[in-house]
Amino acid sequence: MHDDRVATLPGLYTIRIRGRLGDTALSAFPSMRSELKSGETVLTGFVEDRSALFGVLAQIEALDLELIELREVSGRSPDSQTPPHTHS
Repeated sequence: MHDDRVATLPGLYTIRIRGRLGDTALSAFPSMRSELKSGETVLTGFVEDRSALFGVLAQIEALDLELIELREVSGRSPDSQTPPHTHS
């Protein structure tokens, strides 16, 4: 049985990781933009599908990074990417 709720469509995601990532760790996420906010690294980028999303999460785990938040910002194509709006 197919469950459409678990299918990950292409979209823009933000990923919050505890601490500041150095250049070596950031090189594991070449398609994502990074910024430092309140002592956390925020990665933002377009993810093609569920497999790509799990690949990013696997990289985070392999690097022993602490994932704080994963959020889909939009389901837009990479041609229409805009920086995410965050609420404080």
